Amino acid sequence: MDMPAQERLGLPVKRAEQRLMAAKHAAVRTAGLTVPQYAALLVLADNPGISAAALARECLVTPQAMTVVLRNLLASGLIERAPHQWHRTMLETHLTDAGREALRTADAAAVVIERRIADAFTAEERDTLRDLLVRFTEAI
Repeated sequence: MDMPAQERLGLPVKRAEQRLMAAKHAAVRTAGLTVPQYAALLVLADNPGISAAALARECLVTPQAMTVVLRNLLASGLIERAPHQWHRTMLETHLTDAGREALRTADAAAVVIERRIADAFTAEERDTLRDLLVRFTEAI
């Protein structure tokens, strides 16, 4: 082995990601959502009318995966979709009142996790961690 296991960074990052996702799954389940559904609602709240393709990019999933997420959110009455005013082949996606309520419930639970993480670091350490994670990602 060219690099001892204790010097590798991939495993600790993966462990942190798995812990975060498990905690978020449990948190958003209180609103009857999955993490991908929660992510989509969160992005939609800030980008009403966004296309499915743009939503997929923002949520870091494939367009095919986003199609499934949107189909389930639509069936649950959490979103509504309608043709764009000028681009008739594009469907705009908007939150319904039920979608906004589900997002509020899920986000309240998710924010508890984010605050717990943030509280483990000083403001300067959080900024440093963000910068280091960007460098980590770019190095890949």
